[in-house]
Amino acid sequence: MRWIRRNLVVVVGLLTLAYLIVPNIIVTVFSFNKPAGRFNYSWQEFSTDAWKDPCGVADLCGSLALSLQIALWATIGATLLGTMIAFALVRYRFRARGTINSLIFLPMAMPEVVMAASLLTLFLNLGVQLGFWTILIAHTMFCLSFVVVAVKARVMSMDPRLEEAARDLYAGPVQTFLRVTLPIAAPGIAAGAMLAFALSFDDFIITNFNSGNTVTFPMFVWGSAQRGTPVQINVIGTAMFVVAVLIVVAGQVVSNRRNKAVLPQ
Repeated sequence: MRWIRRNLVVVVGLLTLAYLIVPNIIVTVFSFNKPAGRFNYSWQEFSTDAWKDPCGVADLCGSLALSLQIALWATIGATLLGTMIAFALVRYRFRARGTINSLIFLPMAMPEVVMAASLLTLFLNLGVQLGFWTILIAHTMFCLSFVVVAVKARVMSMDPRLEEAARDLYAGPVQTFLRVTLPIAAPGIAAGAMLAFALSFDDFIITNFNSGNTVTFPMFVWGSAQRGTPVQINVIGTAMFVVAVLIVVAGQVVSNRRNKAVLPQ
């Protein structure tokens, strides 16, 4: 009991991590499966056919490319707007500032189906044809709040004396922003951008309401699950998981090297 009390947090953390990782491991294992029928739900035999031809299923790679394109543009738009909003909310005092701070949290607090239906009503009332652009606008609006929160937390922790020191050393507003403010805020901006990309690429509910005849990768997976799940979906999922892990590991390595460089020898 004494050992459990001392290591309870570690044990719970490891169990939680295992709970999150096990589904990804299953997806990876079944990406090497050769199912007997249409559904890739039971193990049959080891095969690398799906990895050799990941685009072997019609429209799979097309929907994947579309999802990546939408996620990229939505991330750029949400990051630019969210960063400016975060700086404005932290650095400036203006009327309705408290109200705006509260409204920023609404997209994160409300169910996605509410926002999806609201955006669909807006587009229909404006006579906008549903498709690529409506999905992009919807994803940008949905991801905006997450970027604002991430960047705002970073900006609030910034020491304003660093910018004052730069101005005392005759740095102009542009130089101060590019060489002092932006590098300090960069981790928060990067975190918000990665979160926005993941949310946009993964979204199904908002996309389903505002897509029209456009099919993104999550919608393709949902449609395929009703007719038969191709192994190539597991291949794409495994590849995305590996890329995400590599990005996180690379970021951690860079962060550790920077911390070692900053620490006195």
